[in-house]
Amino acid sequence: MDRFDIINRIGDGYRVGNTEAGEFSYAQALRSVGKDIKDYQKAVSGVQHKFLDIRFENERLVVLVECKNYFSKWDKTKIQGQLQDYVRFEKAFSGKRMVAILAETEGDEVWVWYGHSVIIDDKHRSNETVLRTFEEYEDICFGKVNDKIKVVDSIKTLNEKLHADGINEKLRSQFVGTCLLALKNGLVYKEVKETLDPKTGKSLSPEKVIIKNMKDILEGLLTKSGSLNKAGKLAVLNNKVLGDQDVTSLTYKELEEILEFIDRNVIPYINDKSTAGQDLLNLFFTTFNKYVGKSDKNQAFTPDHICDFMSKAVGVNKKSRVLDPCCGSGAFLVRAMTDAMDDCDTEEEREEVKKNQIFGIEYEEGAFGLSSTNMLIHGDGNSNVVQDSMFKRGRWIEENNINIVLMNPPYNATKKCCDPDYTKSWGAKKKEDPSKGLHYVEWVARHVPATCKMAVLLPMQAAIGNSGDVKKFKKKMLDNYTLDAVFSLPTEMFYPGASAIVCCMIFDLSQKHDRADKDTFFGYFKDDKFIKRKGLGRIELTDSIGNSLWSKTEERWLNLYKNRREVPGLSVMHRVTWNDEWLAEAYMETDYSTLTEADFQKVLNDYLSYLVKEGEVYEV
Repeated sequence: MDRFDIINRIGDGYRVGNTEAGEFSYAQALRSVGKDIKDYQKAVSGVQHKFLDIRFENERLVVLVECKNYFSKWDKTKIQGQLQDYVRFEKAFSGKRMVAILAETEGDEVWVWYGHSVIIDDKHRSNETVLRTFEEYEDICFGKVNDKIKVVDSIKTLNEKLHADGINEKLRSQFVGTCLLALKNGLVYKEVKETLDPKTGKSLSPEKVIIKNMKDILEGLLTKSGSLNKAGKLAVLNNKVLGDQDVTSLTYKELEEILEFIDRNVIPYINDKSTAGQDLLNLFFTTFNKYVGKSDKNQAFTPDHICDFMSKAVGVNKKSRVLDPCCGSGAFLVRAMTDAMDDCDTEEEREEVKKNQIFGIEYEEGAFGLSSTNMLIHGDGNSNVVQDSMFKRGRWIEENNINIVLMNPPYNATKKCCDPDYTKSWGAKKKEDPSKGLHYVEWVARHVPATCKMAVLLPMQAAIGNSGDVKKFKKKMLDNYTLDAVFSLPTEMFYPGASAIVCCMIFDLSQKHDRADKDTFFGYFKDDKFIKRKGLGRIELTDSIGNSLWSKTEERWLNLYKNRREVPGLSVMHRVTWNDEWLAEAYMETDYSTLTEADFQKVLNDYLSYLVKEGEVYEV
């Protein structure tokens, strides 16, 4: 296909050239953003390339096309190296997600690579052999929002099946996650026959063969990853999940049907090229969570889009060493690993991120098993995830030179889960953490370097600071660290799980608050363009052509924060002390032009609901 055919196929409306010949000069493009191409030229192919043949672009995706007459007439290493040069330039220029393509102009062969930091070699090349439209590439790279709705629908159906098959509700999310991991790594479940166990010589029924093969896959993955405490993780996944009586009592037909349902209705949405696939297990956990008893809904599992926002707010990159000391299902760790790997230029850098730069601690056994599975599903990274109390891991944290902390500590932790040095001061009647999670934050801050940045989710009570313990820890934080920003987040963010209303606080640990002598940024980021849907939880709103409204919202939030801009109704800068409220609502100028009667009624309804919940008004 010739150049004209390539342009028409991908879409001439997206083509961007900046030379008279229609090519794209990276020297000129980088100069326009204050950069010098010489700083990015590595001469991978032995030539200092500057001109890309064809470039396509919209607000979030770039498609790069380099043309050759026939691939067979060129040194493959050199032409792939040339495309790698353009990928490096594009990353420095736009930072957008990319599709990189080598295309024949006198033949029909096409080689395609996807990603944000694309590695151009045979190992990372897609198996695609034809050109797609720009819109199709965009769908592959970002996924359709409706995919999540279909997956949640599938989870509802799957939950009903698991209930009918006798799988306990507390076990379901971890069991499904384990099945998903095994299927993704080649588990065979159809037409399985009875066989002999080579270790014991005893006969194994088809369902036991499948369970054994799942265990073998898990052990192989943990061995390959060089996982810390491999034996402990296997014990949790094997004994607490695959060895559970509810699972071992499944018939072959029941197990086969469960696996086939997951294989057909879930696996297709795990697209490694798409960020839409990266929060699947977290989606499982939060969706299954609404089926469990009320007493188990206190865990607040952070939605993936909020994890993404917090990771980007603190600037996670390939040099980041990220800790989540209360990692739960591993959502923060998965997101941080993804963002760090997106910034990498080589496979070696990616492996370094996965094996040596992601750290997690989880106290609760079930969540620990899920976080290990979650990391494995998303390409490993579980090597430094441990089951323990964070308060017993102070030296371990100090030794790992953490520079980013992302965390969502428990807000009403019982005494056994809190810092023993802190609980010594508790009275006999005190049952739950009176600091509302702030003492977790302060403890971690003392065990990481001063170069570290922390982004933490805490309940509104911690920001308002009425109780003595909350005020005490607010003072401790500002006596040693800087409160850089606070974001008021959506009211029902954890729905259908915990009911807590939360904010995100960002701390700079390099100096105490008074010495920093600067205003704190407060964001009133309550509208994330997600809405509640009966039976589906919170789902993303889309525009008329199906594009997520969240992506534009996130971009605006980050822009306001990073440029420290004040916008009525959205953000404000204010100098605060430990004795003040740490919320945008306390300082923000209201944009009255946007208010409607419905907004006024909503505030009244919310306040009435609050009074009913607190027992000050009784329903009749």
